[in-house]
Amino acid sequence: MILSSLRNRIFLTSALLAVLSIGAAIYLVSVRVTNQLEESLQHEIRSSGQLVEQLRTTRAQTFLMSARLIADAPTLKAAVDTNDPATVQNNAASYQNQLNSNLLLVTNKSGGVLATVGASPQAALVVSTESSVRKAIDGGESVSLIPQPDGILHLITVPIVIGISHPDVLGTLSVGFLLDDAFAAQLKQITGSEIAFGMDGQILASTLPREARPALSVLLDDSNAHANVTFRDEEYVALPLPLAQVSPAGSSKGPVALILRSRTEQLRFLHTIHTELGGTAVIAVILATVLSFTVARTITRPLAKITAAMREVAATGDLTRKIALQDPSRWHDEDAQLLATTFNTLTDSIAQAHREISQRERLSSLGRLSTVIAHEVRNPLMIIKAALHTLRQSNVTAMAVREAAADIDGEVVRLNRIVNDVLDFARPIRFELAPAEINALCRESATAAQVSPGAKVDLDLDRTVPVIRSDAERLRIALVNLIVNARDAMRSEDAHVSVSTRFNGACVAIVIADRGPGIDRADLPRIFDPYFTTKRGGTGLGLPISKNIVEGLGGTIAVDSTLGKGTEIRIELPLDLAHDRSAPVGERRPLATV
Repeated sequence: MILSSLRNRIFLTSALLAVLSIGAAIYLVSVRVTNQLEESLQHEIRSSGQLVEQLRTTRAQTFLMSARLIADAPTLKAAVDTNDPATVQNNAASYQNQLNSNLLLVTNKSGGVLATVGASPQAALVVSTESSVRKAIDGGESVSLIPQPDGILHLITVPIVIGISHPDVLGTLSVGFLLDDAFAAQLKQITGSEIAFGMDGQILASTLPREARPALSVLLDDSNAHANVTFRDEEYVALPLPLAQVSPAGSSKGPVALILRSRTEQLRFLHTIHTELGGTAVIAVILATVLSFTVARTITRPLAKITAAMREVAATGDLTRKIALQDPSRWHDEDAQLLATTFNTLTDSIAQAHREISQRERLSSLGRLSTVIAHEVRNPLMIIKAALHTLRQSNVTAMAVREAAADIDGEVVRLNRIVNDVLDFARPIRFELAPAEINALCRESATAAQVSPGAKVDLDLDRTVPVIRSDAERLRIALVNLIVNARDAMRSEDAHVSVSTRFNGACVAIVIADRGPGIDRADLPRIFDPYFTTKRGGTGLGLPISKNIVEGLGGTIAVDSTLGKGTEIRIELPLDLAHDRSAPVGERRPLATV
């Protein structure tokens, strides 16, 4: 059977997976691009509609403010009060030029036309009969839309009054601008969309050719949803924007602004993308099929042999396990033979290196530990031996006995300290986590470190340092060790060691600095190594223990030192320690020595 061969299974599976993956990717990309283009089209048309409405409203507000100012002009009031059309006409012409309106109409308080600019007498008579003029005569302001042969007249009417406490209406002032082809063209230039204005079932102005108006007029009935219209094989998505708030009374169909975007252009772009994606998919499938067959043919046989040997090594831990090389004529793969040979050589090298490293580490650790303990223990033993010799004297005095006992007691304490340092470094550190106040810990550690004469400790504590979750007692041990080391580096009792704290929002920093001789650059990488010390009488475990404590509490410790200028140790601690999941809660293993 076809599937009985591992090579065939790898080939078929890889090819099928490649085809499915590529097909799914192409399909998802195609759907995503299509949806994105549709959403982009809808978003663009909505944005254009909002911009059109905003521009129209802004222009209407400007005309309303201008109409109020003109109606309040003393010269116009005086002219209207004469009720002389010739006098009013001269004033109206100058105001129309200033306003740049399509229509300016002035009536008396009876509704009679006194002056008109920008419209024929017949049109002025029609406007004067509008309900907006009646409303203005009664003292109110009104806005109305009036259909015109070349667009929609946006008319604003305000009263002309005299007096404040008891105003008297002298007449009315009407100004208007056309929503015509020119205004639609301006909106198209700003929004990038086709614009049309219609009313009473007819398109009165549009950026599209006149022959498109019958097709657009059917959209005037639908003002609640997007609609599509086709003109000259071009499909447009239209957004009817009703102007109902200013519809004239008695109009059968209110004024509507149509915002149109070409969907055909989007479809052309989408078709190009689909074609390119399809071609890419075909090429990718062919390449994936060829590659799957090649991989299956070249790696199946040697892979089975190599993985079997590796599986045995992983299961048994026997690094001496070898891959049995077969006749090259059966494999027909030089790379596989090289891989098998390299694996065999690597296992030999790893096994030998592992044995040598283990032996070297045991000897090195034993030698360093023996040297330190022998050196540190010899001096206390000699002092104890001398004290015992004194006690054996027949004529020993009581004072000599007390001194010998004190010497023995002091050296026993020293021996106990050496043993405790070794044990503290060797055994796991157990942490008791609780809220800890860092500034208080620094004060206590500075006090504890100054029990013996030496350099003074200056504190510079940041009051903004918050309470953190840590092991206060362990951290205090580390701080005392570091401050004592800094004081020992200062040879003068008038010298000063500084301890400062800072909070940067993410962690708490503790900096211990001295102005001692500094640390030699060659010794700097080794200062945290166990048993390394340049201080007479030291065990070389103080800094490693402090490092284990700080890192066990989730922090970091770094040293910066310059010869002749001093040393600075910086500790950074997290605000809340996350427990190490590799060890029991409250316990951290000491770091491996370098």
